[in-house]
Amino acid sequence: MPQTLGKNLHNAVTVGQFYANYADRLEMRLEGAAKGFGRTIREPTINRPGLALAGFLNFFASKRVQVLGASELSFLRSMPPELAEERMMGMFERNFPCIVVARDHRVPETIQRAAEATGTPIFRTSMITMKFVNAATLILETEFSPTASEYGSMVDIMGIGTLIRGASGIGKSECVLGLIERGYSLVSDDITRVRMTDGHGLVGMASEISRFHMEVRGIGIINVAAVFGVGAVRSEKKLDFVVTLKDWNECEEVDRIGLDQESYEVLGIPIPHVTIPVRMGRDLARLVEVAALDQKLRAMGHNSALEFNKRLLQFMKKKG
Repeated sequence: MPQTLGKNLHNAVTVGQFYANYADRLEMRLEGAAKGFGRTIREPTINRPGLALAGFLNFFASKRVQVLGASELSFLRSMPPELAEERMMGMFERNFPCIVVARDHRVPETIQRAAEATGTPIFRTSMITMKFVNAATLILETEFSPTASEYGSMVDIMGIGTLIRGASGIGKSECVLGLIERGYSLVSDDITRVRMTDGHGLVGMASEISRFHMEVRGIGIINVAAVFGVGAVRSEKKLDFVVTLKDWNECEEVDRIGLDQESYEVLGIPIPHVTIPVRMGRDLARLVEVAALDQKLRAMGHNSALEFNKRLLQFMKKKG
């Protein structure tokens, strides 16, 4: 049975990657020489080093991006030049990843000299301090989120993010095409990247290269948005449901009622799961569609199998 292709539970981001990927969004620009871009950001939070400027360097958050706003810069300028120089060198010698000066303030010479001496990159942003802190924190939390790659395609079926798994050649692509023709949206084809959010939710997406594209055997690569319209694709979707397509002859037991809800774990989180036997003549797209809609009913508190079982027991009780 196909398994998770790979996991990344402890991400780290270099300063160079952070700047290249998010400089525009964070309105950042480099101040001075491009050095220290290989330094690693090891914590997905931002630090405002007020205590460090005051001389207290115990528990200094050296793994984080440092941000100086108007209050920190004003405090730095109020110091005697020799003390400011000493405080800056003491802080910069802790080898933090980089420093960002907010509100487009001019970078003081004490910071420039300390950065030059330690090879630390300096950036400026036109954002106000808290806006930058909030935006950068959200970006870094996404970068540091645990991720996994699943062998399977993902479709948004009426709000239910459905991962369709199965052995190569079982009919996943034909099933996905059938679902797209019914008006549902492709999220990813063949390989689905899954990212954990908030420690308990999962979001599926395609890789940047394959996004909005599908491989159909005998036809080749197709651009789903171009063929079916922009409504036929989504860049990402919460993962709600997993369907495994399995050859009919390999299914030892088939659940005829559906009372027992199976689960499939991704990054340690159990996701509702069903196995659909595959054989010639079965409309897989229709079966996956019905399974996803039934899962939507379950999420709303309506379990068809349980309701039928209760009715059956009541009927038997009356007859008995």
